[in-house]
Amino acid sequence: MGKINFVTKDNNLQRLILVFLLFVIGLGLSLFLYNRYGQLQKNIYRLRIENVQLKDKIGNYRRELEECSLRFVRKFEIRLTPKGGYVFYLKGRPFLIKGVSYNPTPIGKSYDYEFFSDPNKPWLVDGKLMKEAGINCIRIYSTGSDLEKVKEFIKDMYERFGIYTIVSDWLGLWDYPYANYSDAEFREKTKERVLKIVRALKDQEGVLMWILGNENNYTFSGRIRFWTSPEIEKLEDHCAKQEKRAEIYYSFVNELAKEIKKIDSVHPVALGNGEASFLNIAAANSPDIDVLAIIAYRGKTFGNIFTAIKTLFDKPILLSEFGCDSYDAYKEREDQEIQAEFILAQWKEIYANTTISKNINGNSIGGCLFEWTDEWWKHNEGYSEDWTMHNKEAGWSHGAYYFDIRAKDNLNMNEEWFGIVSLDKEIENNINKRIPKKAYYVLKEFLSQITSINNLKFNFLEGDQENKASENLPPTQ
Repeated sequence: MGKINFVTKDNNLQRLILVFLLFVIGLGLSLFLYNRYGQLQKNIYRLRIENVQLKDKIGNYRRELEECSLRFVRKFEIRLTPKGGYVFYLKGRPFLIKGVSYNPTPIGKSYDYEFFSDPNKPWLVDGKLMKEAGINCIRIYSTGSDLEKVKEFIKDMYERFGIYTIVSDWLGLWDYPYANYSDAEFREKTKERVLKIVRALKDQEGVLMWILGNENNYTFSGRIRFWTSPEIEKLEDHCAKQEKRAEIYYSFVNELAKEIKKIDSVHPVALGNGEASFLNIAAANSPDIDVLAIIAYRGKTFGNIFTAIKTLFDKPILLSEFGCDSYDAYKEREDQEIQAEFILAQWKEIYANTTISKNINGNSIGGCLFEWTDEWWKHNEGYSEDWTMHNKEAGWSHGAYYFDIRAKDNLNMNEEWFGIVSLDKEIENNINKRIPKKAYYVLKEFLSQITSINNLKFNFLEGDQENKASENLPPTQ
């Protein structure tokens, strides 16, 4: 068979056929590559969408993991340092309580005013001022009659201003007839009422802790609200009678604390106590207390209160009431400068005794200054005509507030002037106009300078006793 010869006489026709074949092949290859490119683009687009979806899924998984992990981190926790100091943790981070007592009684109202039910909601004005000052917590002394209104207040303070609420209860201290802590019926009624409050408020995100009592230990000597029982009266020695009252009262507080923890395992329970008196008896009878809420008026300094309490009842200390009035009873004029000076000194001492200040054996977890606004009803609480006057008469004497101790009869403590914010009769935002005092601005400046422990190389759990700060610490919460 002969060899095929593609070369014909008609060379032009052959060339045309060859060009046409090459064109068809090129066109086919181009269409193939175009289709493959389009498919590749679709695949790339699909992969991009899947990548975004995967990132979203990963983000969701991370959030779920964080939420899951938070369930294993106690919302509130008190940790002990290697040298016996205390750190108060909020959601896994150290937290310094920078608080103020809050009872914004308007001019012309008195002790029975319940601000929770006030349609003017004074806390919406006060909360803004507090936040600007760096205050992160307020203390209320009672919850009043409408717990739903209290919920609304706590929610507003937390969600609008990031401010927590410490909920206190007098445990019947100012009731009439007088509270009798040895009486079984009184104890049961008080327990029912307190537990009702806890059940109603415990799930509010803005609740920080519970405080049981305030200065109830002053009843042991009969200084206020005397109470007794046949068992007590059988004792002949006066001191023994006081100690027996202390045992009865602190046992009751511990009973309450245990019952609270059965329904609320999240929030700490504090014992409110006037000064350090009877704390040795409290230690023996109230072991289930988490925090000591101490009321102390000692002038510029708290003296040995932190070291003394560590010896008597070694629990973290919240200075739940302290302060200085802004009226000089000797010179008979307002003196905002001296109030600011005293309050700044008090706060510096509170801070110096915290672990957050790098004091590894500090047992202070913060304080609640007394108080936010002046209260014009206090000097003559039973005389309504006086509630529209800012009384200048002092009600009691205290030598530690030396600047006006030379006042007549040494009466120098003016109950109506303890606020760091003045009230004016002028109405603004439907409430008495707020006028911050010098102490407000001094406190604002000080709180802005307080630094956090968050970046400290301080391993409490593993016993690392070093306490080295990084150069730039973030502000505390």
